Amino acid sequence: MNLISRIRSLRRIKPLPARESPDVAESVAIIMDGNGRWAKKRGLPTAAGHRAGARTVRKIVEASIDLGIHDLSIFAFSTENWSRPREEVDALMDIFAETIERELPDLIEQGVRVRFIGRKDRAPEELRRRMDAMEDRTELNTRMNLWVAFDYGGRAELVEAARRLVDSGVDPDEIDENVFAANLYAPELPDPDLVIRTSGELRVSNFLLWQLAYAELAFVDKLWPDFGPRDLQHTLDEYASRRRRFGGR
Repeated sequence: MNLISRIRSLRRIKPLPARESPDVAESVAIIMDGNGRWAKKRGLPTAAGHRAGARTVRKIVEASIDLGIHDLSIFAFSTENWSRPREEVDALMDIFAETIERELPDLIEQGVRVRFIGRKDRAPEELRRRMDAMEDRTELNTRMNLWVAFDYGGRAELVEAARRLVDSGVDPDEIDENVFAANLYAPELPDPDLVIRTSGELRVSNFLLWQLAYAELAFVDKLWPDFGPRDLQHTLDEYASRRRRFGGR
């Protein structure tokens, strides 16, 4: 099998038929926005908002399992977030490490497989160690995939994919959507059916730029720590009422 055949075997992009109703969103991505504003409204330090947001992740993961979501992607830390105040970044790194340590046993028990997309090399060594351990210890779980975008940027992902193609020496005439997609951070990640952004902001903020080409978008006017299972259910119900055409009629 030549290089192109191997790449194409990783991920096939098939035509998506139009449906009267999309029914269940099996792949959902969430831009978890509003932790800082949630803390500010309560006169609390920003780190308190991030800790509250981490607790919300736990509730939403459990609700996603109950609602039949098979792939849940969450935007945990973007490439641009490094520009935040050093104190906030350091607190976030500590919260990520604490959350992994606290949640890992339950994720294993609930059958959740965790995978990180983006970069790990700029994270503190202890956090990288815990991230690797979480991936290793949940590798055989099949009930739900939890994709955690850490030090992630959609543009950076596309640039990296282009570099990999150039380094591989692929003939430009051989490059199509399948070949390009196979060089993304996580070729196995299904394109999201639905992307949810909390906090009322109306943008995608450099998240999964390739993958969300035909995703349905939902903007929820609640700060992330206040977003709960009922909000997720309501958003999924609203999604199910839409008609997805994928460019057709």
